[in-house]
Amino acid sequence: MAVYTRAEARDWAREKLVGAVNCTIPSFTADLKQINEKGIRHDARLAVEHGFLGTLAVSEVNITLPEYLEFLRITRDEVGSDFVVVHHGSWSTLEDNIEAVRGAEEADADIVLLSYPPNFYPESEQEIYDYTKAVCDATDLAVILFPMFLWGFSPRIHPSDIPVRLIRRLLDDCPNIAVIKAEGGFPYTQGIVDCYRLFGEEVVISVPIEAELFTLSNLIPVQLSATSDHEYYGPMIPRAMELLRAGKLDDASALYWQLHPARKAKAALAQALNGGAFINRMAWKFQGWLQGYNGGPLRLPTQRIHAPQMAALRKGLIDADLEPSMDPFRDFFIGRNPA
Repeated sequence: MAVYTRAEARDWAREKLVGAVNCTIPSFTADLKQINEKGIRHDARLAVEHGFLGTLAVSEVNITLPEYLEFLRITRDEVGSDFVVVHHGSWSTLEDNIEAVRGAEEADADIVLLSYPPNFYPESEQEIYDYTKAVCDATDLAVILFPMFLWGFSPRIHPSDIPVRLIRRLLDDCPNIAVIKAEGGFPYTQGIVDCYRLFGEEVVISVPIEAELFTLSNLIPVQLSATSDHEYYGPMIPRAMELLRAGKLDDASALYWQLHPARKAKAALAQALNGGAFINRMAWKFQGWLQGYNGGPLRLPTQRIHAPQMAALRKGLIDADLEPSMDPFRDFFIGRNPA
């Protein structure tokens, strides 16, 4: 269970959440009948080795809630108590999300990333408030509030996805909101600036997009980059955050430009891979596989990744001198720890 109370969630986040949080896609057995414990443990160990503060246990794949909670328990068992395990609050209904977050508490997650279901179509700020507060009230875990274009709130509700006046209400009424994952108005940065300016003294402001992390850290203190597919770059994003915290801005800038070919390769594929306002988790799993993570099959329904896209992502890493896996692409669909 959490080592803090609801009233202590913001203080805990300020002290504990310093660094980068990657994403772990669950691994499955070859017949797709069960989760693959060996693959999950492999990915958790490698995230620790790469210097990540924690990992998001991704739920946006074809996985049952009991399987997902076992995925959380395995991850926690592998990484120990100091590593941050983030519960992914992305389930089909409000009721499902409440059941899941209560299970995540028992599975020893540290914090929850709050998402909104595809069938949730609010027509007012009040509806977003009610949904968000219901989840926050159902758990003692710290909550990451996540303004983001994927929810479809813009421009119907506000161009910033979740307007600052609504964030203000939620922070006042939900003491366990401890982090804002600031992607409102993506791909532009005003949402980050607004959150830092208005709420940065109350809660941790996370800058999850690594290119923005490098740039904005020259201007404002950024203690957290969570959650994102940082595993594509291996240990480089945790290393970048160390450089930025130490004020070694020239070294951080050199690392930014080293990563730029890989960054451009990923950006060039983003629209094709992430259509339908839904993140392509198979592509993210492949990105991790290039850096030594497990890879392996996912159940239908799932988005796909094809050989030309795989080759482009690998070439981006080669051009960035990051030495990706050169194993045959077919091996990705088997995984490094088949079961």
